[in-house]
Amino acid sequence: MNRPDTAQRSLDHWSEAGRTEMQAFYALATEDYRQLVGARDWAADLNAHAVDGRVRLLDVACGSGKFPSALLAAGLPTEPVVEVDLLDPSAFSIAEAKAVLAPPFVAAAEHEVFLQDFTGTGYDVAWATHALYALPPAELAAGVARMVGALRPGGFGAVAQASSRSHYLTFYDAYRSSFSPDATPYTDAEGVAEALRAAGAPVEVEVLHYRTGTSDRAVAEGFLQRCAFDDSVSLDQMEAGDELGAYLAGCRASDGTYEFEHEAHLITWTQP
Repeated sequence: MNRPDTAQRSLDHWSEAGRTEMQAFYALATEDYRQLVGARDWAADLNAHAVDGRVRLLDVACGSGKFPSALLAAGLPTEPVVEVDLLDPSAFSIAEAKAVLAPPFVAAAEHEVFLQDFTGTGYDVAWATHALYALPPAELAAGVARMVGALRPGGFGAVAQASSRSHYLTFYDAYRSSFSPDATPYTDAEGVAEALRAAGAPVEVEVLHYRTGTSDRAVAEGFLQRCAFDDSVSLDQMEAGDELGAYLAGCRASDGTYEFEHEAHLITWTQP
């Protein structure tokens, strides 16, 4: 079966038609953002980079706004004001992310473009949280350079991305082998960090280890379909696949409960 390549399939699934699958995905993936919130003092980061009591923030590949939502749920202070420019190639995602913003976050500009086509500058903070997986490897350097270039001197950048050893990457490689061998691989955290260094960002990397899981097969199916941006393959079919079936067997307990191992890299830098 011919399927669109990874970036296009990802974009297609950020839509109203994909909402049920998206909700199943976030039944587990919300933990990704809770882990990030607990990894550092984000309020201090925002305060340290405010100018005249305000922060210009670029939210790269903003998705559905799960990271700002997690910060708000954890009690992020209402000052300084954070003016958020939402960048995403999906109008659906921009609308979803905008709808969850609350003080200190204030929606500002909207940029319905791919990162590698963005030309904005002068931001105090730019972040991309579990957002760059479908950025094609051939365009990774250009995209990351745009993000680095968007920051003012002294600005703060952050990227959270799963490593090559994490569930998201190992699952997708197994999915590709079993069902879509010509699909472009996901971009891993190691590649992002290398591209950031090449773009002149003096990055530091913190490694986060955690697990997510469920005994609900419907949730597991929706989560895994979203991990592949492919709702045409059922959980039963995934489990019957050669390489993918073997991978999933290693994630499944004797009672059928699924548990997924995650390794995320929190990559941060201060713009020279």
